[in-house]
Amino acid sequence: MAESDRLLIALDVDGTLIHEDESVGDAVLDAVTRVREAGHEVMLATGRSWETARPIHEKFGLTSRFVVCANGALTMRRDETVEGGYRREFIETFDPTEVLRTIRPHLPSGSFMVEDPTGFRRYTEGMTDWELVNAEQVGFDELSEHPATRVVVISPQHDEEEFLAIVDRMGLQRVSYAIGWTAWLDISPDGVSKATAMERVRHALDIPASRVVAVGDGRNDLELLQWAGAEGRSVAMGQAPDEVKAAATETTGTVTDDGLAAVLRSL
Repeated sequence: MAESDRLLIALDVDGTLIHEDESVGDAVLDAVTRVREAGHEVMLATGRSWETARPIHEKFGLTSRFVVCANGALTMRRDETVEGGYRREFIETFDPTEVLRTIRPHLPSGSFMVEDPTGFRRYTEGMTDWELVNAEQVGFDELSEHPATRVVVISPQHDEEEFLAIVDRMGLQRVSYAIGWTAWLDISPDGVSKATAMERVRHALDIPASRVVAVGDGRNDLELLQWAGAEGRSVAMGQAPDEVKAAATETTGTVTDDGLAAVLRSL
């Protein structure tokens, strides 16, 4: 493939590449393989930590130079000299103390998790539905003792509308945040998103903005889709919230219908 024809393809993981039960559609796996083997730069741009993104990266046979994790707060770079083949290249952190103190009174029964720059996670009671490898349960006050790349808050007793209203009342300042499908809040350093990390990657790879494609389904993909769609192509999954669809240049089928496969085949 001529260098000028190469695309930079940024793919969200949950709800885009994989189903809710973490299964993978054969059509999606085949489509990813085809565009990767054609010479395009296919990479993950996910809210997941590297530790939980890595099995997905490997399942799809990806060898991208970069992997964007933690909603843009961590970018991994391929390095064959280190164990696992990737090293932590760019890390954005913040002091989670103020954020945690702001949120706690609004969600006194919520559960919290803080991910530090090494990927280690400290969490409070109730985070049982999350992937907790490389992690330990701690008291709430201990969550503030280390710099964070990411803070996650869940409150299962609230439905989505109730949770949105609570988050609105919090008035969070100097952080970036995304609200998940259900009652969970994902908080990043101020000004950091998948889009900011992908723009850094795009420059490093010297790929024009017009040759960018991004696909996602969640509110943490809003900036990514707006960034890609400014000059390139951005696609929202069929089950995405209306605000996410509005941020994209187009919409495809749902994840259960392997909507991503249709996008990749069209490339």
